[in-house]
Amino acid sequence: MSKIQEAIQERILVLDGAMGTMLQRNNFSEEDFRGERFKDFPHPLKGNNDLLSITQPEAVKQVHRLYFQAGADIVETNTFSGTTIGMADYHMEDLVYELNFQSAKIAREVADEFTDRPRFVAGSIGPTNRTASMSPDVNDPGFRAVTFDDLRIAYKQQIEALIDGGCDVLLVETIFDTLNAKAALFAIEEVKEERNIDVPVMVSGTITDASGRTLSGQTVEAFLISISHIPLLSIGFNCALGADQLKPYLKRLAMNTQLNISVHPNAGLPNAFGQYDQTPEEMQALVKEYLQDNLINIIGGCCGTTPEHIKEIAEVAKDFKPRQILETI
Repeated sequence: MSKIQEAIQERILVLDGAMGTMLQRNNFSEEDFRGERFKDFPHPLKGNNDLLSITQPEAVKQVHRLYFQAGADIVETNTFSGTTIGMADYHMEDLVYELNFQSAKIAREVADEFTDRPRFVAGSIGPTNRTASMSPDVNDPGFRAVTFDDLRIAYKQQIEALIDGGCDVLLVETIFDTLNAKAALFAIEEVKEERNIDVPVMVSGTITDASGRTLSGQTVEAFLISISHIPLLSIGFNCALGADQLKPYLKRLAMNTQLNISVHPNAGLPNAFGQYDQTPEEMQALVKEYLQDNLINIIGGCCGTTPEHIKEIAEVAKDFKPRQILETI
């Protein structure tokens, strides 16, 4: 049994908050994104947050450090878009292995600075900007911008680098299309078999709106069934909704699974300017309801959350025991 599997039985684990929210505080310019190494790169690079692990590693390290200081047990690597598919937007497909390896390495270095209790690094595997289940062309419903094999190959390269860089767990997150996620999970199983290793895996879907479905149309129960053949450390939800809006879907998940449950909601819903106004104290009050209702094993934050949010969440989480997993469903 891995250390994270032991820890999740003992206490509610706290995941970090948003990486993008924190990096934006630096107001990095195009030159900052480029650094010395990419100063003559022929394409714009501003907005490529994953690249900052190479060009501004200390800034990324400081984000990890602040979340650990706030009480996080797990930080996510700065690799949300770290596939050849995601990096194609910046013409940086050749950099994918290095980006993921470096991101995992610097997160591992910061985790090892904290010796009071085990701290963990989760390799963040985002959904890519393409969908395998639906056509992007309304006039051609059968068209697909990406295939299962395209995704599997892209994810496999990312996964190998994240493991090589020192991740404790892999987090397939912000899933809007379960077929994309299945490609990632297939690639993880391939790597595990080829290397004869076992790596804990977290899966986190996204309920996109009040319909209670993922973007590709699955209900909570359908999403669960679709990936239940894979041995998982946890299943849960993140992004799109705030803690209040996510609660009914967490309840449905808890009623139907013996897996550990994770959740990292946004800091409420975005305002008219796309910003998040929910205060750390407001979010703590909503998260406390999850804990009182015995719904979760891992809790963190997504868009708009900061170390201040995670500090409040960690404060309340320590007063509760992890969700007791039902023997029979």
